[in-house]
Amino acid sequence: MAKPRHERLDCSPGCTVEATLGLIDGKWKGVILFHLFEGVLRFNEIRRRLPNVTQRMLTNQLRELEADGLIVRTVYPQVPPKVEYSLSERGRSLEPVIMALKAWGDVHAPIHQKAA
Repeated sequence: MAKPRHERLDCSPGCTVEATLGLIDGKWKGVILFHLFEGVLRFNEIRRRLPNVTQRMLTNQLRELEADGLIVRTVYPQVPPKVEYSLSERGRSLEPVIMALKAWGDVHAPIHQKAA
């Protein structure tokens, strides 16, 4: 398993909230995790689900999620190479958090969009 980028999550009261948000910060990480709750996906399958993300940005976000131990990257030794992404147990444990964010967005995001 990759070494998490965030070593300490207990720096002060409330700091664990900041550390947790740090794991899923960025425009695409939460959405990537959301799609991986459905199962194993290949890079281009993720990219098709996120048409506004650049290849470089998606690669960077996937690398960070892997480094933090939230996803698993499996490379199959074949030609052409086959790479699949799936959630680790740690990543799967974020499902209630991501789904709560989705539920909040379902209620409140339309209001924000109308006001914009």
